[in-house]
Order: sequence, then C-alpha cells, then structure tokens
Amino acid sequence: MLGWCRAASAISAGCVRRLSMAKSKFEYVRDFEADDTCLPNCWIVVRLDGRNFHRFSEQHEFKKPNDDRALNLMTKCAQTVMQELEDIAIAYGQSDEYSFVFKKKSRWFKRRASKFMTHVVSQFASSYVFYWKDYFKDQQLLYPPGFDGRIVLYPSNQNLKDYLSWRQADCHINNLYNTVFWMLVQRSGLTPVQAQDRLQGTLAGDKNEILFSEFNINYNNEPLMYRKGTVLIWQKINEVMTKKIKLPKEMEEKEVEVTRTRTKVVPLHCDIIGDQFWEEYPEILAEDS
Repeated sequence: MLGWCRAASAISAGCVRRLSMAKSKFEYVRDFEADDTCLPNCWIVVRLDGRNFHRFSEQHEFKKPNDDRALNLMTKCAQTVMQELEDIAIAYGQSDEYSFVFKKKSRWFKRRASKFMTHVVSQFASSYVFYWKDYFKDQQLLYPPGFDGRIVLYPSNQNLKDYLSWRQADCHINNLYNTVFWMLVQRSGLTPVQAQDRLQGTLAGDKNEILFSEFNINYNNEPLMYRKGTVLIWQKINEVMTKKIKLPKEMEEKEVEVTRTRTKVVPLHCDIIGDQFWEEYPEILAEDS
C-alpha cells in the first residue's frame, strides 16, 4: 500500500512538472495582449449604437417618427445594464443609442476598456432579446439585433457635461427633422425623396413653421421623451410592502405595511444642457461618488 502511494505521488508530481513546463512554454502568447487600461481619474463613457437599425426598424414595423415600444425597450435594457454594473453613475439614451458613464474612480475590472465595452454591449444586447416580447407583444423578433460600442475618456466634469449636452442636442436635431419628414410623407403624401428635397437647407425655425402652419403641430408640445431623450440616474425610492408578522400575545399572523428605502434606476425626461439638472443632482459628479 505504501509503495502504491509513493508511485501515485511520483506520477502526480510528474504531471505537475509537465503542466508547469507547458504553461511556461505557451504563456508567452499573453504578451500579445494590448494594455487597454483606461487613464485614472477620468470619466469612462461607453456608447453603444444599434447596428443597421434603419433596416431593423423597417422589418419590425416600428412606428414613425417615434415608437414608444422601441424607446421603452431601449430604456429597460439600459436599466438592466446599470443594475448589473453598479459603477455606472448616469446614462443617457435616444433613438437606438445609449451612453453609460462610469465613475471617475471606478476600479471595475482594473479599468480595462475591453471589459467595460464588452460587458455593457453584451448585457444590453441580450436584454434586448430577452425583454422584446414584453414591449412588442404582437411583433415577432425576426432576427437578432446587433449593437456596436466605443469608449471615450473625459478628464473633467465640464467635458462630461458637454458630451451629454452634445448627445441631447443631437436628439433634438434628429427628432425635429424626423417629425417634419414623416408628417410630409404620411399626411402630405410626399415620397421620401420629395420630403428630403423639401427639407434640404431648412433651419430649425423653418421646420417648426412647417409643422405649425401645415399640420397644426406645436413642436414644443411633443412628448419630452422624443425631444429630450431619456436620462437614467440612481435614486432612493420608498416602497410600501405588505408583510406578515406575528405580534406579541397574538395567536395569528397579521398583515402590516412596511416602508423600505431602496436605490433604483429611475428614468427622467428632462433638460441636461442647462445647470438646473446638475444643481438638482450634485451627487452624480461628486468626487467621492
């Protein structure tokens, strides 16, 4: 018995030596990995966009110019991403894109850019498929959607605010154009090419005038979600829950209401270009956030 144990020990030691040698022989390939560590003390922004979503929206019969189902599904996916990756301080979305802002001091995955991007995009894409049926009840998902991502670092709070302002300004410009364009197509009977020619060279004031004079639409009365996009922030919410408890000297359990405070991802449709939003939620840019 003792001899068998020594033989087994020798075989085991031999395997370990061979594995160690194999590891030493092949692990040089790790040197080919690029160092993609994000600079310290910078806001890390991961922006994802739908891949070829113009075709995707047509084949899945999205309503034009805005489809509440699609916009709310995007927001649900973004909320899921934030709940899974809690180092995200704020997110902003419009149309088929969402930007996720990681905290300046985040040490998540040692600040490796590839980890940030792949986790955000994969979580978002899988959520889009998973929750599709909750928003498009009568529309079958014909094929898997695709999303691409990029990472940009912003060293100062003002840089970050300007970035988010840029995305919200882009939302306004695109939505105003699309609103007029589809009114011309759907209600005036123009072809897409004719509508495009009609709007070529027009300014914002011209587009507002077309909407008001020809379609009796005041653009300022359009839903904020269309005009401003969606901002996602963390907020403490008081939730009232019913709980069964057994009181002293009582034989049976009784249902009582209990208030609990939870931190949840809350969607807002508001202006983030001015100072009011940042004054109302200073914790987003706080150094110790």
